[in-house]
Amino acid sequence: MDHSPGPFRAVDTFLHLGPAGSALPLEVNDAFWEKLSTGGLDHLGPGRLVSTYDFSADWTGWERHPAGEEVVVLIAGALEFVLATAQGERTITLEQPGQFLLVPRGVWHTANVAASATALFITPGDGTEHRPR
Repeated sequence: MDHSPGPFRAVDTFLHLGPAGSALPLEVNDAFWEKLSTGGLDHLGPGRLVSTYDFSADWTGWERHPAGEEVVVLIAGALEFVLATAQGERTITLEQPGQFLLVPRGVWHTANVAASATALFITPGDGTEHRPR
């Protein structure tokens, strides 16, 4: 292991889970977001990003993940997810800590904040797309 075992704060340090069982902590700062958006983390290869976010307002955009399903675990508060499926929009509300949602591969989704919330995401980031809401 080339890195500290922790402890880490989930909102300040995300994890990249690699396909061979690796778990690499990634410090979240302005440089992280720049690297992520410009391909500067491509050297990590395929895998999933484990991240934690606090929300106090509805999302301003939609996203989708063509590389696989996204797991969203509610830690606190309440979130209403809107999934744009072939059958139309589907709303799923997470209201109890520990509830989780599996966003299907390639499905556009967004969220409304019913009450200030914290959620943990496990995301297959390769090819993620965004569009305005």
